[in-house]
Amino acid sequence: MDHDEQWDSAGAVIREDREIRLLLNTDQATEAGARFDASLAAMPADIDRWSRAAVLMGRAVTAWRLRRIPLALELAAEGWTDIDAEHPSGSRAALAMGLLGYLLTGIGHRRAAMTMMRLAVHAARDAGDEAELAIALQRLAGTINFEALDGPAGEAGPMFAESRELLAEGLTLNSQEQTRRGLLGAYAASLVGCGDLEAGEKAAKETLEAGLSSGDRWSTAVGHWVLSSIRRQQGSLVEARTFASNAVRDAELINDVSLLTRFSADLAEICAELTDFAGEATALRRNVAARQAAMATMQEGLGQALEQRRLAIQAQRLATAAQEAAVRDPLTGLTNRLGLEHAAPEVLADAAARGCTAWLVLIDIDWFKEINDDAGHAAGDSALREIAELLRNECRPVDLAARWAGDEFIILLVGENDLGLAVAERVRAAVNRHDWRSRLGAARRPTVSIGVASGSGSLEHLFAAADTALYLAKRNGRNRVERPDLDQAMSPPR
Repeated sequence: MDHDEQWDSAGAVIREDREIRLLLNTDQATEAGARFDASLAAMPADIDRWSRAAVLMGRAVTAWRLRRIPLALELAAEGWTDIDAEHPSGSRAALAMGLLGYLLTGIGHRRAAMTMMRLAVHAARDAGDEAELAIALQRLAGTINFEALDGPAGEAGPMFAESRELLAEGLTLNSQEQTRRGLLGAYAASLVGCGDLEAGEKAAKETLEAGLSSGDRWSTAVGHWVLSSIRRQQGSLVEARTFASNAVRDAELINDVSLLTRFSADLAEICAELTDFAGEATALRRNVAARQAAMATMQEGLGQALEQRRLAIQAQRLATAAQEAAVRDPLTGLTNRLGLEHAAPEVLADAAARGCTAWLVLIDIDWFKEINDDAGHAAGDSALREIAELLRNECRPVDLAARWAGDEFIILLVGENDLGLAVAERVRAAVNRHDWRSRLGAARRPTVSIGVASGSGSLEHLFAAADTALYLAKRNGRNRVERPDLDQAMSPPR
């Protein structure tokens, strides 16, 4: 245990979580579930990053053991985000990394798990925390044992030897009894893997006795399994079958799918060697059931991950749609003033960087108040939509057309050779020759007055110049295009 755990609130939560997992190991799942539910409400305030990650990962592992897969994944994802944020350092970092490794082992991602577990060992060793180092060594070495059993036979020897060395170190450390039982059981398995059956049997029996005296079925399951492996190598298959059957029973009672899968497969092989076909079939059914449970867990986890991804994409699309709606004029579908103000700096900066001319075309509908008065506001809205469509037709896809306010529109574009003037004249002509009778009836048909400005500077600078030109277009008879003429322009509002 951390040297400071007993003094801080995070330590109390971590201790509670460990006690809940001990209940699971002693076949007390109902009480474990009730205590876990009660513990979820407590998250210490002002908790440091690594303590928070340790709490979240501990809860994720407990939720996984209780088969609450969506909750386990949610907690693990949140805790993993904290773990990814910085280099692991200290006892709580070791705890968090080790728990993540344990969880990754449970979902079958063993190689990634060992990477996390090695980091946990380094962090605990650097922190000088013997209790946490013992836990980290047991997790890493136990995973190496299973990897050695499942991998190529030629690689098993060095892996068992590494595990044995790690566990031998762990057994010299000051640790809790629960941790020591785990170290001893894994150590027995590594000794057998290295061919030292006598020492392995001694350690396995000690593990079994400690498990029986404490009610720890995880330890009794491992002890029985190691003894079964020893008897099988010694040719005592009947005794091996008995030990293997006991290992499978204990793994089932604590609902440990990883152990059950391994132990039931070994039991089936022993029964086959004894030509005990009924026993083999029973063991295989248990193995299949365990694998199906693991597959169901994977499928539920994948389904949850897929659902979370779907919701994330949906949220992203909704956010994108909301952002687009915020900068889009609902009546005309053009960019609104906010959108133009957001986009203009990039357009102008790009024009300046390429040495091109920026143009601002400011368009105002002539006689728009009279159109609303004569034909009604619905007809006025229809005219605004029609003019917006005419603007789109006369612009390039790269040009930025916007409804500025009321009956004013802006086109911001980049190009040489009086491009802005040419576009402005095309817009004016398109509005002037458009057939408005179906929309406005006998009401006055609209025309547009346009002011055009070009040059460098800000949107405000170009707008001020174009606004001056627009005033000239209005004063000089409307339905025309003007550029700024500061000598003739007047500045009162239109």
